[in-house]
Amino acid sequence: MEIRHLRLVKAIMEEGGITKATRKLHLTQSALSRQLQEAEIQLGTKIFLRINRKLIPTEAGEKLLKLADEVIEKIEQTERSIRELVKGEAGEIRISTECYTSYHWLPSIMRQFQLLYPNVKLRIVMEATHQPLQKLLSGELDIAITTDPIQDSNLRYIKLFQDEMFAIVPATHKLANKKYLTAEDFADQNLVIHSLPMETVSVHRFVLAPANVTPADITVLPLTEAAVEMVRAEMGIAVMSGWALKPYLRTEGLKKIRLGTKGLLRDNFAAVLSAKEYPGYFEHFIEFLKNEITIGDREKAAS
Repeated sequence: MEIRHLRLVKAIMEEGGITKATRKLHLTQSALSRQLQEAEIQLGTKIFLRINRKLIPTEAGEKLLKLADEVIEKIEQTERSIRELVKGEAGEIRISTECYTSYHWLPSIMRQFQLLYPNVKLRIVMEATHQPLQKLLSGELDIAITTDPIQDSNLRYIKLFQDEMFAIVPATHKLANKKYLTAEDFADQNLVIHSLPMETVSVHRFVLAPANVTPADITVLPLTEAAVEMVRAEMGIAVMSGWALKPYLRTEGLKKIRLGTKGLLRDNFAAVLSAKEYPGYFEHFIEFLKNEITIGDREKAAS
């Protein structure tokens, strides 16, 4: 049994006869009749019976029609998916994150995605930084990247990757030779963070607050480069993800240190609206984001 035979049975049933089915399949009546005969020979039974000048499916024909509906729908879905992958759909994805450091890796991945989907416009909404979930709920974003998911039935989260947070200190700092830092090590330090409130800062949530430790001072600097230079000038210590720190550790004068004996691991999620139906390219973008970051992490680990 071939796909053309399934299409034939489906067309005859939908059009109500051979004559109309010929127009749908772009076949002559004799060619269609031959294909129907071939199918019946292969099955060893009749597919249709002619009753009162109408073609009525036999029991075998009914089973064949059910198979045709399932198989042809699957084929058409796959063809649509491939066309979308090759040609790309047209649309826009508005995206933002909760932290400026994420913009170190996001633009390069967006550029790779647009090589595959040139008709999909990707737009970073910088003004939504630090509050992407709220902007997503208000309709100002399509995808929010966050490490701090909130419990809300209106939101759906897809895990992208896991990264590790490290403290960064000057190489001459008194903490530089420690294998790992504890909450108490921050008690007499100036902690450089990207933004307030403190409840959104990972080192506060998972290290300092549980131990009831408050740093001696706190400096807010949204730009990663400025925060790193402040640490380099011995004016404080900062905590950032390993991939964000990597370019700054290539020069001398800085050292990264783990947080706690097991390290501070952080999950990153893509958040979307749970009740909204998104075009196919949204799911493709999230999968692309997840796969490309994972592959990149493996390559970094191997290098």
